[in-house]
Amino acid sequence: MFDIRRREFIALLGSASSSCIAWPTAAHAQQPGRVPRVGYVWIGAPGTDENKAGLVQGLEGRGYVIGRTLLLETRYANGNAALVPQLIAELLALKIDVLATPSTPISRAAQRATSSVPIVSMSGDPVGTGLVASLARPGGNITGLSLLSEYGAKWLELLMEATPKLRRAGVLLNPDNPAAARQVERMREAARALALDLTTLSARPAELEASLGVIAPTSFDGFVVSDDAFLETILPRLVALAAERGLPALYGFSNAVKLGGMMSYSADFFDLMRKAAGYIDRILKGARPAELPIEQATKFSLKINLRTAKALGVVMPPMLLARADEVIE
Repeated sequence: MFDIRRREFIALLGSASSSCIAWPTAAHAQQPGRVPRVGYVWIGAPGTDENKAGLVQGLEGRGYVIGRTLLLETRYANGNAALVPQLIAELLALKIDVLATPSTPISRAAQRATSSVPIVSMSGDPVGTGLVASLARPGGNITGLSLLSEYGAKWLELLMEATPKLRRAGVLLNPDNPAAARQVERMREAARALALDLTTLSARPAELEASLGVIAPTSFDGFVVSDDAFLETILPRLVALAAERGLPALYGFSNAVKLGGMMSYSADFFDLMRKAAGYIDRILKGARPAELPIEQATKFSLKINLRTAKALGVVMPPMLLARADEVIE
């Protein structure tokens, strides 16, 4: 009798041990007493982007209480892209469960830093830039949302609709952003169709001053500020430059019009990062990034600052104003 009970006890103990070993692989957040930890990296300064606010709203909407039931670890590069790898390393050292990366360059830096920690990315072209194998099945430790950079051509179309005499346009972009190549390709196609002379201007830190120096009425009739994350950190300066030199400009960030920019056409970054919280929630509950399809952005908004347009002598077409999602008068 004793031997039978002993064998039963040993079998039961072995079964319980196997369950304990398998438990952590299901989902860290489900372990009693363990608070999940999420990392977030932004190239700008605290409070300068819509991304974190959207992420926080999305997490709270799914029942998380930041600081109590979920720890959100944030790091900011304050405009210095060279710091991003170091900031990511700091977060990985904290044993974060998920890393949120709201731009292609940040996502690429995270990809180089880890192949095991799940990454929820917001990027322009995740397949073309090598972040994932496909939109339907990412295949690695990265998933999230995609802009696909297709709407870059729309920037030129809208700027020309607002300023029909546009013949020479400049576009400020970051050549080090892997999504920029596809963006430029689409814009060049649009420029040919519109009979525009398009010049690309580098926003690399070492080349930025020279690029800004040639943005003048003698060189261009208007210019576009692309949606590279670094450029969002210097939006006030770019808006002031356009006003100072009397040039119509269109921005890839919706908050530019509130700063005095004439027009913006962009994805809703707040909404995208709110959706990113859904990916984080599923990963914390056991989902694998490799099996979570990339969602493509479908919501874009056109905003116009009519006061700025009038100051520049631009008469906005009524049809364009009617299509705008927001008009500042």
